[in-house]
Amino acid sequence: MAELPLLVAVGGAHVDRRGQVAGRYRPGASNPGTMREEVGGGAFNAARSAVQLGLEVALVSARGGDAAGTTVAEAIGEAGIADLSATFLDRATPTYTSLIDETGEQIAGLADMGLYDAVLGRILVRRPVRRALGQADAVLADANLPAAALASLAALAGAKPLFAIAVSPAKVVRLASLLPRLACLFMNRAEAAALAGADPQASPRNLARMLCAHGLARGVITGGPHAVTAFDAGQVFALTPPAPRAVADVTGAGDALAGATVAALVLGVEFQTALRQGVAAAVLAVETPRVVPELKTGRLDHLAAAAAMEHL
Repeated sequence: MAELPLLVAVGGAHVDRRGQVAGRYRPGASNPGTMREEVGGGAFNAARSAVQLGLEVALVSARGGDAAGTTVAEAIGEAGIADLSATFLDRATPTYTSLIDETGEQIAGLADMGLYDAVLGRILVRRPVRRALGQADAVLADANLPAAALASLAALAGAKPLFAIAVSPAKVVRLASLLPRLACLFMNRAEAAALAGADPQASPRNLARMLCAHGLARGVITGGPHAVTAFDAGQVFALTPPAPRAVADVTGAGDALAGATVAALVLGVEFQTALRQGVAAAVLAVETPRVVPELKTGRLDHLAAAAAMEHL
């Protein structure tokens, strides 16, 4: 049996807490609702999608020596992903807490992720990590890595395709100096505007053209329930996803899109077809309360075929 292509994912793997308001959200007041806890993180979420779709995946992250760290380690193993992460016994595992409204849309999020800033750069020099990067067919990073660590990762990746996930408007700017190096960057509209130094109300089409001018050859800009705008070698197009059966939780949809698209690209699929798979994975993510959807289903292909494409 032929070996599967190897993707090394570097970045967030932490505890996600998602509180959903039971009725109409009232700012500045106590809101009844429910709290769910699951292991997430941009790199880990995308890695779980990629491994479902036919890649071998190794994950590089950092966690604390607490119960949450044990939970994260167990989740990585259960996903069938090789764990190259480091555990720091005297530190707490990073967490992300999200508050979402009754429709599944996010109200606010709080990222407690100082450990990533402190140690992810140091982890990259470890021998098992360097060995895996040398053997990888592609590398995926999220912007939880500080800028210096991202630059080091790009150097270690060499000529291999380097994909990236923006994570947040505050962190995407860490990728600014690496734009000409990236094989594709996945971001939402607010993150694209922050990276381009543009008005947050700028159209996705204009943001795509600005980012092209900054040296990014290929990128994907999501717009919640609206069309995904993508650009490739100067060509801009929009892909409108089919409507989900229901909106359970939008958390993780962008990571599912990134992981599924990257998996297809690494397997040799052309960009527009790969993005259709990514958009379909995002729809499935929205339909489930879990962070990562089940992708080994015929519905993925059906949703991919149903996405409507328009050149801009």
